[in-house]
Amino acid sequence: MDLYSAQRIAEAEAARTGLGTGPNRRLRLTLIIGMPLFLPVLGIMILVPKSMMNTVLYVYEAGIIGCLLHYVWVFVKYPRHAGRPPYLTRDLAMGGGFFLPSMFFGFWAGMIAAPLWALFVGVAYAVEERREHRGRR
Repeated sequence: MDLYSAQRIAEAEAARTGLGTGPNRRLRLTLIIGMPLFLPVLGIMILVPKSMMNTVLYVYEAGIIGCLLHYVWVFVKYPRHAGRPPYLTRDLAMGGGFFLPSMFFGFWAGMIAAPLWALFVGVAYAVEERREHRGRR
């Protein structure tokens, strides 16, 4: 086994468990920070004056949009499944998890974009696998 193969195996194992490395780590941190953040945001909304509640909500909604745009940016950087680090396709599809906090606050853009994002990643993967399968015939 050469050094490159050993490095790929180590990266695959790191990507499968824990936070991983590289883009896997960034996407997982985006999900871990952005998704459960709705609980502190809810607490802040309860504590601030009524006039500032909407401002806190708009900031969080902008954060959800930023998280989804980060997922798009990583997808654009690694458009082909074959060129992605191990488990990156799975991590990209996890962007659909932003549906729940969006639904909690009634944020329609997030409620529509998050599931569509997960569907887009799945369809892109299926199309690429289909093309690859046809190419082997």
